[in-house]
Amino acid sequence: MRRLVGDEYQSVSQPELQPLPSHALLFPYSAAGAYTDCYSIDVAGAVSIEQFVAAFYTSSLFKMERWVLKWAVAKPSTDDEARQFSSGTLDRFAAWTVEGRTDTQFLACDYQGRTRSWLMVTPKVGATTLSFGSAVVAAPKAGSRAGKAPLIFRLLTGPHRLYAKALLRSAVHRLGQFKP
Repeated sequence: MRRLVGDEYQSVSQPELQPLPSHALLFPYSAAGAYTDCYSIDVAGAVSIEQFVAAFYTSSLFKMERWVLKWAVAKPSTDDEARQFSSGTLDRFAAWTVEGRTDTQFLACDYQGRTRSWLMVTPKVGATTLSFGSAVVAAPKAGSRAGKAPLIFRLLTGPHRLYAKALLRSAVHRLGQFKP
């Protein structure tokens, strides 16, 4: 894809489905049979995990999700809380709790324990690869495989994939990578 930047066209990377790295904090869910995915996009410059997490949770698209959570399940949140969540000064934000954090990764669990959101930065020379993934798990039931995604989610996998890519693009916009 090419986008007009100033008076010239520049190539703009798009999120792509990638294999989940085996060192990912999300990987144990994949190994247990849960639905997992991983979308990645390259951006110019250095981006820290704290910057990426803050941009993700304060992006315009994610703010719509936060609005729904405020009214549907009484889980209000602010951009300031999102920034504190990204920096490690808050372990709970809206419907999520930090499950894991490293210098390059961030893993959050929803309040029902059914989904995980994972973010990772991979520094490159002059760029950073941003990765976003999800896990959807179900409570183990007699006679079923532990961790398998619920049927309704398996039916909605297509829309989820579109939404995941849109969330990653929205975070990139928030980081200021796509300048008009």
